[in-house]
Amino acid sequence: MDAMLVLQLLLGGLQTGAIYALTAAGFALIFGTTRVFHVAHGATFTLAGYVFVFAWNAGWHPALGVLAAVAVAVLFGIGMERFVYRPIQRHEGSFFTVFVAAFGVSIVVQNLVGMVAGRGFANVDTTLSRAVEVLPEVFLAQVFWVAIGVAVVLFVALTAFLSRTHAGVALRALAQNPDLIRAYGLSSSRLSVLTFALGSALAAPAAILMAMTTGLNEAVGNHVMLLSMAATMVGGVGSLRGAAVAGVLLGVAESLVLLVLDTQWAEAASFLVLFGFILFRPTGLFGVVAAR
Repeated sequence: MDAMLVLQLLLGGLQTGAIYALTAAGFALIFGTTRVFHVAHGATFTLAGYVFVFAWNAGWHPALGVLAAVAVAVLFGIGMERFVYRPIQRHEGSFFTVFVAAFGVSIVVQNLVGMVAGRGFANVDTTLSRAVEVLPEVFLAQVFWVAIGVAVVLFVALTAFLSRTHAGVALRALAQNPDLIRAYGLSSSRLSVLTFALGSALAAPAAILMAMTTGLNEAVGNHVMLLSMAATMVGGVGSLRGAAVAGVLLGVAESLVLLVLDTQWAEAASFLVLFGFILFRPTGLFGVVAAR
């Protein structure tokens, strides 16, 4: 087996894994804190990515494009919480009701994006995406370091926020005991909005990075959403660290499977990893076995 080919695929998997880690951490934060199965998280990813592509093609400054993508992601996430999930919860809707509502919104977003932006791939052509040979037969683009750096910085910042700020501690308490939050006079609805804002914001840089690498299409959110759910389960439900590590693991698995199988098996590799964890470690990497 060619060692350089393995290294090339490994580096590509780490880059993809950084993108998955960001999106999975956002989904895990929302689900772990609010217990809302936010299937429309993939739609957030799609909208943020296409907003950045539009801003780039319109000649906006990249910083403005990033801010616009983050703003759209946050507004969409908050809108889902306020106008979809909260009314369903108010009427004590079931998990299935929430799932169907979110899935329906995702389909609407996918079709609207397809109508407006077309059904082909959309990408951002930047010097950061142009690979150069760093070792014999090993090529690397600067966006690799950007993806790794952004993922690390954002994850460290989120961890610090959750552990060192009053709002972060309140979010952790909301995940563990919502009744305790109300007993101390805190607003669970406001904390839920904050959770959706933070979780949705993490999808924006991931979408931007994908636009700069493999490109986007109107259905990309479905793939990202499935990987986010898989990463949340592999990492351990409720564990942000687990979701991030699992996102990287799944990205690497998708890439390395190309050593032995065709490209259409790349996505299946992630779910083989998921099935393995379900069979042999159902609590995930950092999950906790529930007391009986």
